[in-house]
Amino acid sequence: MAIGDLADRTGLSVSAIRFYETKGLVTPARNAGGQRRFLRSDIRRLSFVLIAQELGFTIAEIAGYLKGLPDGRSPTKADWTRISKTFRHQLDRKIETLTRLRDRLDGCIGCGCLSLESCALYNPEDRAARSGTGPRFVVGPSPGELE
Repeated sequence: MAIGDLADRTGLSVSAIRFYETKGLVTPARNAGGQRRFLRSDIRRLSFVLIAQELGFTIAEIAGYLKGLPDGRSPTKADWTRISKTFRHQLDRKIETLTRLRDRLDGCIGCGCLSLESCALYNPEDRAARSGTGPRFVVGPSPGELE
């Protein structure tokens, strides 16, 4: 399929597809006239890229996942299953972090500010600092695990 057709199907601009090509996320063949020709399976690859970026994965991380797919042929279900195992693990970690953030956003997030009245209850004497810097109750253990 031509790059314009791929752009129409994915909703990406032609320049975005070229960018993803430079990052190794898609690898088109060239016809005799030097024009890019993409596999229909590149729709799925680029859809995966868009979803993964929306979820906060970097281009480098996404490229690492896609390296597990074959070049020059459409990936099979088994190919996608193989890369999905690692991706699923990372996605589960992100979901857990997002869930903690959602659940604790209106309360103490363990940042160490000690400026909220509730910090004395949730994070007395800034105990969260023992497990590292940043918002420990979101990216680290729950408040009860710090005692």
